[in-house]
Amino acid sequence: MKSKILIVDDETEICDMLSRHFRYIGYDVDTAQDGITAMEKLTQTHFQIVILDIVMPGMSGVDVLRAVKQQYPMIHVIMITGYVTLENVLGCMRHHADTCVFKPLEDLTELELAVSDAVVSLKQWQDKLKTLRAMAPKYTGEIYGR
Repeated sequence: MKSKILIVDDETEICDMLSRHFRYIGYDVDTAQDGITAMEKLTQTHFQIVILDIVMPGMSGVDVLRAVKQQYPMIHVIMITGYVTLENVLGCMRHHADTCVFKPLEDLTELELAVSDAVVSLKQWQDKLKTLRAMAPKYTGEIYGR
């Protein structure tokens, strides 16, 4: 199954470019141009990864990051920004972003690697959950002496 990515950036050109790129390499992609729309889309669709701009009008990327991590803690969030400041990067770290990639995004290698790492991490957790589910009947029986 393809991983689903939500790309959130107020710059239409960046959303379009990243959307085309990640679709081309095999991901299922949707976009939003602001934080409120992104949060609405997250309630409607199960995304595994969010690529999120930090500086946007209205709801900032860090505000969206905070909300995503509170409501959907298993979603991996990769921040992107053209406004490289200590405050922005610390906000990303404080709210548990996977990483922060700096614009301009001329070479997408770093962003691709971050997405790939997120997919690997999610797969590892899914495998662990599958193993636990398979073990659950054994442990339930042992605990209750069946």
